[in-house]
Amino acid sequence: MSTIRIHDREFVKSISREEIAAEIKRVAERINKDYAGKRPLLLGVLNGCFMFVSDLMKNLEIECEVSFVKFSSYQGADTTGTVKQVLGLAESIAGRDVIIVEDIVDTGLTMHKMLETLAESKPASLAIASLFLKPARLRVDVDVKYSAFEIPDRFIVGYGLDYDGLGRNLPDVYDVKE
Repeated sequence: MSTIRIHDREFVKSISREEIAAEIKRVAERINKDYAGKRPLLLGVLNGCFMFVSDLMKNLEIECEVSFVKFSSYQGADTTGTVKQVLGLAESIAGRDVIIVEDIVDTGLTMHKMLETLAESKPASLAIASLFLKPARLRVDVDVKYSAFEIPDRFIVGYGLDYDGLGRNLPDVYDVKE
């Protein structure tokens, strides 16, 4: 499908599943190198990260663990500007190397809040791996160490990202058709 409809909007395919797989493999190779001999905790940010964290883990050759948290700043297609923690971390991260795995970093507000919150638990290190990064939208300075794609300021769905609850299951990524 090159064009799809979700709710009231049309979307056009922009990134194929093959391109996504290749970029995730590239990110995994960097993490494998950087964390050789370590056992990082991949901390997935729900809901959007589930496909990315799954495929990332399949490409990691290092020992690693996974856990999930839920922070939210979106409502429909728009960011609210307010970040709230919906589901918290169950295990201790003190002294651990933690890689936050996020579907998309756009304003950086969610990541900034997460970094502040997680730093209180005194991890050995904190890094961010994001499938998508929108540099033009950043409102706070966050260091995304592992980014698969830098994209312009556009609304996308698919591969874990949704539009008002729908579209996460799509294996490709689609841009909103303006």
